[in-house]
Amino acid sequence: MAGISLNRAVKRFGKIQTIHGIDLTIEDGEFTVFVGPSGCGKSTLLRLIAGLEDITEGDICIGGVNMNDVEPSERGVAMVFQSYALYPHMTVEENMGFGLKMVGEKPEVIKQRVKHASDILQLEALLKRKPKELSGGQRQRVAIGRAIVRDPEVFLFDEPLSNLDAELRVEMRIQIARLHKQLGNTMVYVTHDQVEAMTLADKIVVLRDGRVEQVGSPLQLYYQPANEFVAGFIGSPKMNFIPAMIAKKEPQSLTLTLPDGQSVSIAAHTDGVEVGQAVKVGIRPEHIFLNSQSSEENTICIEFQPDVVERLGNSTYLFGQYAGVDGFKIHLPTDEPVVTGNKVKVYMDNHNLHLFNENGLSIRQYSDADVPTQICA
Repeated sequence: MAGISLNRAVKRFGKIQTIHGIDLTIEDGEFTVFVGPSGCGKSTLLRLIAGLEDITEGDICIGGVNMNDVEPSERGVAMVFQSYALYPHMTVEENMGFGLKMVGEKPEVIKQRVKHASDILQLEALLKRKPKELSGGQRQRVAIGRAIVRDPEVFLFDEPLSNLDAELRVEMRIQIARLHKQLGNTMVYVTHDQVEAMTLADKIVVLRDGRVEQVGSPLQLYYQPANEFVAGFIGSPKMNFIPAMIAKKEPQSLTLTLPDGQSVSIAAHTDGVEVGQAVKVGIRPEHIFLNSQSSEENTICIEFQPDVVERLGNSTYLFGQYAGVDGFKIHLPTDEPVVTGNKVKVYMDNHNLHLFNENGLSIRQYSDADVPTQICA
Protein backbone atom coordinates (compact mmCIF):
# COMPACT_ATOMS: atom_id res chain seq x y z
CA MET A 1 0.00 0.00 0.00
CA ALA A 2 1.08 3.59 -0.54
CA GLY A 3 0.02 7.16 -0.07
CA ILE A 4 -0.19 9.72 -2.87
CA SER A 5 0.97 13.32 -2.92
CA LEU A 6 0.55 16.02 -5.55
CA ASN A 7 2.70 19.12 -5.40
CA ARG A 8 1.59 22.10 -7.52
CA ALA A 9 0.26 19.73 -10.18
CA VAL A 10 -0.54 21.44 -13.50
CA LYS A 11 -1.94 19.96 -16.70
CA ARG A 12 -2.19 21.77 -20.02
CA PHE A 13 -3.53 20.53 -23.33
CA GLY A 14 -1.81 22.93 -25.71
CA LYS A 15 -2.80 26.42 -24.55
CA ILE A 16 -5.73 25.15 -22.47
CA GLN A 17 -4.96 24.60 -18.78
CA THR A 18 -7.26 22.11 -17.07
CA ILE A 19 -5.47 21.54 -13.74
CA HIS A 20 -4.28 24.63 -11.87
CA GLY A 21 -1.48 23.96 -9.38
CA ILE A 22 -3.16 21.39 -7.12
CA ASP A 23 -1.58 20.41 -3.81
CA LEU A 24 -3.07 17.26 -2.29
CA THR A 25 -2.10 14.47 0.09
CA ILE A 26 -3.88 11.10 0.13
CA GLU A 27 -2.88 8.99 3.09
CA ASP A 28 -1.90 5.33 2.88
CA GLY A 29 -5.06 3.19 2.98
CA GLU A 30 -7.41 6.14 2.61
CA PHE A 31 -10.52 6.12 0.41
CA THR A 32 -10.51 9.49 -1.34
CA VAL A 33 -13.23 10.66 -3.70
CA PHE A 34 -12.81 13.37 -6.34
CA VAL A 35 -16.19 14.99 -6.91
CA GLY A 36 -17.43 17.92 -8.91
CA PRO A 37 -19.48 18.87 -11.96
CA SER A 38 -18.65 17.71 -15.49
CA GLY A 39 -15.50 19.35 -16.81
CA CYS A 40 -14.05 20.17 -13.38
CA GLY A 41 -10.86 18.12 -13.98
CA LYS A 42 -11.49 15.14 -11.72
CA SER A 43 -10.90 12.44 -14.37
CA THR A 44 -7.87 14.31 -15.70
CA LEU A 45 -6.41 14.39 -12.19
CA LEU A 46 -6.99 10.65 -11.84
CA ARG A 47 -5.32 9.98 -15.20
CA LEU A 48 -2.31 12.04 -14.07
CA ILE A 49 -1.95 9.78 -11.03
CA ALA A 50 -2.30 6.68 -13.23
CA GLY A 51 0.25 7.97 -15.72
CA LEU A 52 -2.21 7.94 -18.61
CA GLU A 53 -1.59 11.68 -18.98
CA ASP A 54 1.78 13.40 -18.56
CA ILE A 55 1.99 16.07 -15.90
CA THR A 56 2.90 19.51 -17.31
CA GLU A 57 4.30 21.01 -14.11
CA GLY A 58 4.69 19.90 -10.51
CA ASP A 59 5.21 16.46 -9.01
CA ILE A 60 3.23 13.30 -8.36
CA CYS A 61 4.55 10.87 -5.77
CA ILE A 62 3.24 7.42 -4.86
CA GLY A 63 4.69 5.76 -1.78
CA GLY A 64 7.16 8.62 -1.49
CA VAL A 65 8.61 7.99 -4.97
CA ASN A 66 8.36 10.60 -7.73
CA MET A 67 6.28 9.15 -10.58
CA ASN A 68 6.53 11.96 -13.14
CA ASP A 69 8.55 9.89 -15.61
CA VAL A 70 7.45 6.40 -14.54
CA GLU A 71 5.38 4.29 -16.95
CA PRO A 72 1.78 3.51 -15.92
CA SER A 73 2.51 -0.22 -15.64
CA GLU A 74 5.29 0.44 -13.15
CA ARG A 75 3.42 2.80 -10.78
CA GLY A 76 1.77 0.07 -8.70
CA VAL A 77 -1.72 1.27 -9.58
CA ALA A 78 -4.71 -0.47 -11.13
CA MET A 79 -7.54 1.43 -12.80
CA VAL A 80 -11.23 0.56 -13.15
CA PHE A 81 -12.94 2.49 -15.95
CA GLN A 82 -16.50 3.61 -16.54
CA SER A 83 -16.66 1.27 -19.54
CA TYR A 84 -15.88 -2.25 -18.41
CA ALA A 85 -13.30 -2.75 -21.23
CA LEU A 86 -13.63 -6.54 -21.12
CA TYR A 87 -12.47 -8.71 -24.02
CA PRO A 88 -15.68 -10.18 -25.47
CA HIS A 89 -14.04 -13.39 -26.76
CA MET A 90 -12.51 -14.26 -23.38
CA THR A 91 -14.14 -15.84 -20.36
CA VAL A 92 -14.34 -14.06 -17.03
CA GLU A 93 -11.37 -16.07 -15.80
CA GLU A 94 -9.32 -15.19 -18.87
CA ASN A 95 -10.23 -11.50 -18.65
CA MET A 96 -9.20 -11.32 -15.01
CA GLY A 97 -5.87 -13.04 -15.59
CA PHE A 98 -4.97 -11.46 -18.94
CA GLY A 99 -2.85 -8.65 -17.52
CA LEU A 100 -0.72 -11.06 -15.52
CA LYS A 101 -0.37 -13.32 -18.55
CA MET A 102 0.94 -10.41 -20.64
CA VAL A 103 3.75 -9.73 -18.15
CA GLY A 104 4.78 -13.40 -18.16
CA GLU A 105 3.41 -14.46 -14.78
CA LYS A 106 3.34 -18.20 -14.13
CA PRO A 107 0.01 -19.96 -14.87
CA GLU A 108 -0.28 -21.30 -11.33
CA VAL A 109 0.18 -17.81 -9.87
CA ILE A 110 -2.44 -16.40 -12.25
CA LYS A 111 -4.89 -19.13 -11.29
CA GLN A 112 -4.31 -18.49 -7.58
CA ARG A 113 -4.79 -14.73 -7.86
CA VAL A 114 -7.90 -15.07 -10.03
CA LYS A 115 -9.39 -17.46 -7.48
CA HIS A 116 -8.59 -15.04 -4.66
CA ALA A 117 -10.25 -12.13 -6.47
CA SER A 118 -13.28 -14.18 -7.52
CA ASP A 119 -13.78 -15.32 -3.92
CA ILE A 120 -13.76 -11.69 -2.73
CA LEU A 121 -16.23 -10.57 -5.41
CA GLN A 122 -18.35 -13.75 -5.42
CA LEU A 123 -17.59 -14.49 -9.06
CA GLU A 124 -16.78 -18.20 -8.69
CA ALA A 125 -19.89 -19.36 -10.56
CA LEU A 126 -19.22 -16.94 -13.46
CA LEU A 127 -15.59 -17.74 -14.29
CA LYS A 128 -16.39 -19.74 -17.44
CA ARG A 129 -18.90 -17.24 -18.83
CA LYS A 130 -18.17 -14.57 -21.43
CA PRO A 131 -19.03 -10.87 -20.93
CA LYS A 132 -22.16 -11.03 -23.12
CA GLU A 133 -23.63 -13.53 -20.63
CA LEU A 134 -23.22 -11.15 -17.69
CA SER A 135 -25.33 -8.32 -16.28
CA GLY A 136 -23.91 -4.81 -15.99
CA GLY A 137 -23.17 -5.26 -12.30
CA GLN A 138 -21.42 -8.58 -12.93
CA ARG A 139 -19.28 -7.04 -15.68
CA GLN A 140 -18.22 -4.25 -13.36
CA ARG A 141 -17.28 -6.79 -10.69
CA VAL A 142 -15.12 -8.57 -13.27
CA ALA A 143 -13.43 -5.27 -14.13
CA ILE A 144 -12.72 -4.72 -10.42
CA GLY A 145 -11.49 -8.33 -10.13
CA ARG A 146 -9.07 -7.71 -12.99
CA ALA A 147 -7.62 -4.85 -10.94
CA ILE A 148 -7.42 -6.94 -7.75
CA VAL A 149 -5.37 -9.76 -9.38
CA ARG A 150 -2.62 -7.25 -10.16
CA ASP A 151 -2.20 -6.76 -6.39
CA PRO A 152 -1.74 -2.98 -6.75
CA GLU A 153 -0.79 -0.55 -4.04
CA VAL A 154 -3.42 1.92 -5.28
CA PHE A 155 -6.84 1.39 -6.86
CA LEU A 156 -8.15 4.12 -9.18
CA PHE A 157 -11.87 4.19 -10.06
CA ASP A 158 -13.10 6.45 -12.88
CA GLU A 159 -16.90 6.75 -12.50
CA PRO A 160 -17.26 2.94 -12.37
CA LEU A 161 -20.99 2.95 -11.61
CA SER A 162 -22.20 5.45 -14.22
CA ASN A 163 -23.50 2.75 -16.59
CA LEU A 164 -25.56 0.94 -13.95
CA ASP A 165 -29.20 1.45 -13.01
CA ALA A 166 -30.12 2.95 -9.64
CA GLU A 167 -30.55 -0.34 -7.77
CA LEU A 168 -27.29 -1.79 -9.08
CA ARG A 169 -25.45 1.41 -8.22
CA VAL A 170 -26.44 1.02 -4.57
CA GLU A 171 -25.43 -2.66 -4.58
CA MET A 172 -22.05 -1.99 -6.19
CA ARG A 173 -21.42 0.97 -3.90
CA ILE A 174 -21.78 -1.36 -0.92
CA GLN A 175 -19.47 -3.92 -2.52
CA ILE A 176 -16.77 -1.33 -3.18
CA ALA A 177 -17.01 -0.12 0.44
CA ARG A 178 -16.64 -3.69 1.65
CA LEU A 179 -13.73 -4.25 -0.72
CA HIS A 180 -11.86 -1.28 0.74
CA LYS A 181 -12.50 -2.49 4.28
CA GLN A 182 -11.27 -5.98 3.38
CA LEU A 183 -8.18 -5.03 1.35
CA GLY A 184 -7.19 -1.77 3.06
CA ASN A 185 -5.52 -0.39 -0.07
CA THR A 186 -5.40 3.27 -0.97
CA MET A 187 -8.35 3.99 -3.26
CA VAL A 188 -9.09 7.07 -5.34
CA TYR A 189 -12.57 7.30 -6.80
CA VAL A 190 -13.97 9.79 -9.31
CA THR A 191 -17.68 10.58 -9.50
CA HIS A 192 -20.05 13.44 -10.27
CA ASP A 193 -22.56 11.88 -7.86
CA GLN A 194 -22.24 13.52 -4.45
CA VAL A 195 -24.26 10.68 -2.84
CA GLU A 196 -21.54 8.22 -3.88
CA ALA A 197 -18.94 10.62 -2.50
CA MET A 198 -20.72 11.01 0.84
CA THR A 199 -21.28 7.28 1.36
CA LEU A 200 -17.89 5.92 0.23
CA ALA A 201 -15.24 8.47 1.16
CA ASP A 202 -12.92 8.89 4.07
CA LYS A 203 -11.92 12.14 2.39
CA ILE A 204 -13.70 14.15 -0.31
CA VAL A 205 -11.91 16.50 -2.69
CA VAL A 206 -14.37 18.96 -4.25
CA LEU A 207 -13.14 20.29 -7.60
CA ARG A 208 -14.28 23.14 -9.81
CA ASP A 209 -12.59 24.35 -13.00
CA GLY A 210 -9.40 22.42 -12.25
CA ARG A 211 -9.02 23.80 -8.73
CA VAL A 212 -9.66 22.34 -5.28
CA GLU A 213 -12.55 24.09 -3.54
CA GLN A 214 -12.39 22.10 -0.28
CA VAL A 215 -10.92 18.90 1.16
CA GLY A 216 -12.38 17.14 4.18
CA SER A 217 -14.44 14.29 5.53
CA PRO A 218 -18.01 13.92 4.20
CA LEU A 219 -19.49 15.33 7.41
CA GLN A 220 -17.04 18.26 7.48
CA LEU A 221 -18.10 19.28 3.99
CA TYR A 222 -21.78 18.84 4.86
CA TYR A 223 -21.74 20.78 8.13
CA GLN A 224 -18.86 23.20 7.49
CA PRO A 225 -18.73 24.09 3.77
CA ALA A 226 -15.94 26.52 2.93
CA ASN A 227 -17.94 28.35 0.30
CA GLU A 228 -21.27 28.63 -1.46
CA PHE A 229 -20.23 26.23 -4.25
CA VAL A 230 -19.38 23.39 -1.84
CA ALA A 231 -22.50 24.09 0.21
CA GLY A 232 -24.66 23.82 -2.89
CA PHE A 233 -22.92 20.77 -4.32
CA ILE A 234 -22.81 18.59 -1.20
CA GLY A 235 -26.23 17.51 0.02
CA SER A 236 -29.40 16.34 -1.69
CA PRO A 237 -31.65 18.23 -2.28
CA LYS A 238 -29.32 21.19 -2.59
CA MET A 239 -29.02 23.86 0.08
CA ASN A 240 -31.40 26.84 -0.06
CA PHE A 241 -29.78 30.25 -0.40
CA ILE A 242 -31.64 33.28 0.94
CA PRO A 243 -30.54 36.86 0.11
CA ALA A 244 -30.06 38.99 3.21
CA MET A 245 -28.61 42.33 4.29
CA ILE A 246 -26.23 43.06 7.17
CA ALA A 247 -28.13 45.27 9.63
CA LYS A 248 -25.73 45.23 12.58
CA LYS A 249 -22.13 44.17 13.15
CA GLU A 250 -20.78 42.84 16.45
CA PRO A 251 -17.23 41.55 17.11
CA GLN A 252 -18.23 37.90 16.57
CA SER A 253 -21.73 38.03 15.10
CA LEU A 254 -23.86 39.68 12.48
CA THR A 255 -27.52 40.67 12.62
CA LEU A 256 -29.16 40.14 9.26
CA THR A 257 -32.41 41.29 7.70
CA LEU A 258 -34.18 38.51 5.80
CA PRO A 259 -36.40 39.06 2.70
CA ASP A 260 -39.57 39.04 4.83
CA GLY A 261 -38.18 41.79 7.07
CA GLN A 262 -37.39 39.81 10.19
CA SER A 263 -33.95 39.78 11.82
CA VAL A 264 -31.63 36.93 12.67
CA SER A 265 -28.28 36.92 14.46
CA ILE A 266 -25.53 34.52 13.32
CA ALA A 267 -22.09 33.88 14.78
CA ALA A 268 -19.76 35.07 12.04
CA HIS A 269 -16.27 36.18 11.07
CA THR A 270 -16.85 39.90 10.66
CA ASP A 271 -13.54 41.06 9.13
CA GLY A 272 -14.10 42.64 5.74
CA VAL A 273 -17.88 42.92 6.00
CA GLU A 274 -19.85 46.05 6.77
CA VAL A 275 -23.39 47.10 7.60
CA GLY A 276 -25.46 47.36 4.44
CA GLN A 277 -23.61 44.66 2.54
CA ALA A 278 -25.50 41.87 0.83
CA VAL A 279 -24.89 38.29 2.02
CA LYS A 280 -26.54 34.92 1.56
CA VAL A 281 -27.98 32.73 4.30
CA GLY A 282 -27.86 29.00 3.61
CA ILE A 283 -30.24 26.40 5.05
CA ARG A 284 -30.48 22.76 4.07
CA PRO A 285 -33.95 21.45 3.11
CA GLU A 286 -33.74 18.76 5.80
CA HIS A 287 -33.10 21.41 8.46
CA ILE A 288 -36.50 23.09 8.01
CA PHE A 289 -39.35 21.75 10.14
CA LEU A 290 -43.09 22.09 10.60
CA ASN A 291 -42.54 22.40 14.34
CA SER A 292 -39.86 24.21 16.28
CA GLN A 293 -36.92 21.99 17.26
CA SER A 294 -35.28 24.25 19.85
CA SER A 295 -35.88 27.15 22.21
CA GLU A 296 -37.83 30.14 20.94
CA GLU A 297 -34.80 32.46 20.97
CA ASN A 298 -32.95 30.17 18.52
CA THR A 299 -35.93 29.62 16.21
CA ILE A 300 -36.86 31.50 13.05
CA CYS A 301 -40.43 31.12 11.77
CA ILE A 302 -41.09 31.83 8.08
CA GLU A 303 -44.07 31.47 5.77
CA PHE A 304 -43.53 29.03 2.92
CA GLN A 305 -45.86 28.46 -0.02
CA PRO A 306 -45.53 24.96 -1.53
CA ASP A 307 -46.14 24.70 -5.26
CA VAL A 308 -45.26 21.01 -5.59
CA VAL A 309 -45.56 18.28 -2.93
CA GLU A 310 -43.85 14.90 -3.39
CA ARG A 311 -45.01 12.35 -0.83
CA LEU A 312 -42.80 9.26 -0.74
CA GLY A 313 -44.44 7.49 2.19
CA ASN A 314 -41.52 7.76 4.60
CA SER A 315 -40.73 11.39 3.74
CA THR A 316 -42.12 14.45 1.98
CA TYR A 317 -40.46 16.91 -0.39
CA LEU A 318 -41.88 20.41 -0.73
CA PHE A 319 -40.95 22.80 -3.53
CA GLY A 320 -42.15 26.38 -3.57
CA GLN A 321 -41.23 29.91 -2.50
CA TYR A 322 -40.44 31.98 0.54
CA ALA A 323 -40.68 35.76 0.45
CA GLY A 324 -40.13 35.88 -3.29
CA VAL A 325 -37.29 33.31 -3.25
CA ASP A 326 -38.28 30.71 -5.86
CA GLY A 327 -37.01 27.13 -5.88
CA PHE A 328 -37.13 26.91 -2.09
CA LYS A 329 -37.00 23.27 -0.95
CA ILE A 330 -38.00 21.45 2.24
CA HIS A 331 -37.40 17.78 3.06
CA LEU A 332 -39.58 16.48 5.88
CA PRO A 333 -38.71 13.08 7.42
CA THR A 334 -42.35 11.99 7.67
CA ASP A 335 -45.45 11.71 5.48
CA GLU A 336 -47.09 15.12 5.87
CA PRO A 337 -50.52 16.14 4.42
CA VAL A 338 -49.32 19.48 3.06
CA VAL A 339 -51.56 21.12 0.43
CA THR A 340 -50.12 23.05 -2.50
CA GLY A 341 -50.97 26.74 -2.73
CA ASN A 342 -51.64 27.16 1.00
CA LYS A 343 -48.97 29.00 2.97
CA VAL A 344 -47.58 27.08 5.93
CA LYS A 345 -45.41 28.19 8.82
CA VAL A 346 -42.07 26.39 8.96
CA TYR A 347 -39.18 26.72 11.38
CA MET A 348 -35.40 26.99 11.10
CA ASP A 349 -32.97 26.71 14.00
CA ASN A 350 -30.28 29.37 14.16
CA HIS A 351 -27.45 26.86 14.59
CA ASN A 352 -28.36 25.19 11.26
CA LEU A 353 -27.85 28.39 9.26
CA HIS A 354 -24.82 29.02 7.04
CA LEU A 355 -23.58 32.42 5.92
CA PHE A 356 -21.69 33.46 2.78
CA ASN A 357 -20.26 36.84 1.82
CA GLU A 358 -20.64 38.55 -1.57
CA ASN A 359 -17.69 36.50 -2.91
CA GLY A 360 -19.37 33.24 -1.92
CA LEU A 361 -16.96 32.48 0.94
CA SER A 362 -18.27 31.16 4.23
CA ILE A 363 -18.12 33.67 7.09
CA ARG A 364 -20.10 31.58 9.57
CA GLN A 365 -18.19 30.80 12.76
CA TYR A 366 -18.19 27.01 13.01
CA SER A 367 -17.18 24.94 16.01
CA ASP A 368 -16.19 21.29 16.46
CA ALA A 369 -19.65 20.66 17.88
CA ASP A 370 -21.15 21.41 14.45
CA VAL A 371 -19.81 18.10 13.09
CA PRO A 372 -21.31 14.97 14.70
CA THR A 373 -18.76 12.49 16.03
CA GLN A 374 -18.62 8.93 14.75
CA ILE A 375 -20.29 6.56 17.19
CA CYS A 376 -19.85 3.26 15.29
CA ALA A 377 -16.57 1.57 14.45
